Amino acid sequence: MVERMDTAEREEIAALLARAAEGDGRQAVSEQGRLALRSGREDVAHLTSRDEHGALVGYAQIDAEWSAELVVDPARRREGHGRALLRRTLNSGARRLWAHGGHPAATHLAAEFRLELVRELRQLRRTGPAPAVPALPDGVTLRTFEPGRDEEAWLKVNAAAFAHHPEQGSWTRRDLEEREAESWFDPAGFFLAERDGELVGFHWTKAEGGLGEVYVVGVSPTEQGSGLGKALTAVGLRHLGEARGLATVLLYVDADNPAALRVYERAGFTVHEVDLMFGVPS
Repeated sequence: MVERMDTAEREEIAALLARAAEGDGRQAVSEQGRLALRSGREDVAHLTSRDEHGALVGYAQIDAEWSAELVVDPARRREGHGRALLRRTLNSGARRLWAHGGHPAATHLAAEFRLELVRELRQLRRTGPAPAVPALPDGVTLRTFEPGRDEEAWLKVNAAAFAHHPEQGSWTRRDLEEREAESWFDPAGFFLAERDGELVGFHWTKAEGGLGEVYVVGVSPTEQGSGLGKALTAVGLRHLGEARGLATVLLYVDADNPAALRVYERAGFTVHEVDLMFGVPS
């Protein structure tokens, strides 16, 4: 396990991730994981796998919740490196493992280690004109995010909106500021809904790689059922389609959230691919 990495090793791992993303057509490590790699977060463990010549052939990351992601260089697959790296990852304490895209090889490896499917995260996409924007609930106004002013209010509403979803609801100021520092961050696409000057909802959009993304939509529990979430979703889709010129928009939603799935399906989204999480049996 790597306790500390220098800049050269982080760049070597980043290059491996880039080769895998190009070969697989998707990222092997999540955005959160890639941010943790670049920033050197202390609550994340890193494992590297090298051949007899010292060449990097695999990388794994274990976060503070003992969830892991791993990748093997596309040119070095089918040599047993993935199996060996997964064994080391589990022996290092990982309790869950992501298989992004639900790749059959990853699913087979999880079965070999007797891991059980514990979560299914669906990527949905829609292509076409944005839907009409319905009226906001009475008394609600809309503006865009102001860096340096809105962070704490956003974190409060995000935590309340996602109290049932610890992965999103537990975001810290550092999590938010790391994303504000990313090249794709655009406050003009980060919409805030307020009632009497108090933040009650938001739609944070993302544009990267020729695709738009419903990055996260959240509504305060006090506004649940008011239609605010539907209006915010439409506002963001129209921004991505008209202001950013992006015809295709993606989002992620858990398979065990049928209410959200119905909302997005009615907005024209369909399943594009699925990320699977496997867990160690209890």
